[in-house]
Amino acid sequence: MPPPASTLVRRHSLVTRATHWINLAALVVLLLSGLQIFNAHPALYWGDVSTFARPWVAMFAGERGGEAVGVTKIGSTLFETTGVLGFSGNEVRGFPSWATLPSYRSLADGRRWHFAFAWLFVLNGLVYVSAGLIGGHFRRDLLPGRDQLAPGHLLREVSDHARLRFPKGEAARRYNALQKLTYLAVIFVLLPMMVLTGLSMSPGMNAGFPWLPELFGGRQSARTLHFISAGLIVLFVLVHVAMVLVSGPVNSLRAMITGKYAIGEDGR
Repeated sequence: MPPPASTLVRRHSLVTRATHWINLAALVVLLLSGLQIFNAHPALYWGDVSTFARPWVAMFAGERGGEAVGVTKIGSTLFETTGVLGFSGNEVRGFPSWATLPSYRSLADGRRWHFAFAWLFVLNGLVYVSAGLIGGHFRRDLLPGRDQLAPGHLLREVSDHARLRFPKGEAARRYNALQKLTYLAVIFVLLPMMVLTGLSMSPGMNAGFPWLPELFGGRQSARTLHFISAGLIVLFVLVHVAMVLVSGPVNSLRAMITGKYAIGEDGR
């Protein structure tokens, strides 16, 4: 039986595709170099100063039976995380060497990588947002319609996603409401939060704009929110990749590489 006929439709512009892949590369480097920086002091606090005796998150080495073990503390709860967090590769370190850039211990080199790609990330984001506003991408593709925001419609989409049922045929021509709301939250909330909290930790920015870290409750709170924002972005990427794999990776990748997306003429 011959495969069902399909039509290629335009899904992504050149600017969207280029900034998507640049963004991915920048985020990978920022994550790995950020974990290198975090390893210099693997603990998080709230407020303006480090209360060393009362971190709300910390990774360190403990001892059990005369041997070192990795320990991760979240609130008042302790978890043994030997080999991954706190103690790995026979040394005390927050995150293991395979998760940091560079893999060896170097705060200076981690900062160089982080700051260089932070500028690339910001400039790339400005290009994407400017093109989206000027070309109507946000209004046309990402702004949900009133019908999509109806509670019944949203609940149906949540149910369909939970059962891995994705739009087919004409419905696949546009993003669904969950996709639109998620992309808007990432673009206009999470990513700006990560940038602003990152700037709040810069001594130079603190000197020129002392009010900036206070927006987040202090320098240490900004560091904590920076880490949380990064974690949420990683979660978004993982879910995004999982959805691509289960909904049709070939079609989705073709759309993000060539801009063309296949719509089945038989409704599939």
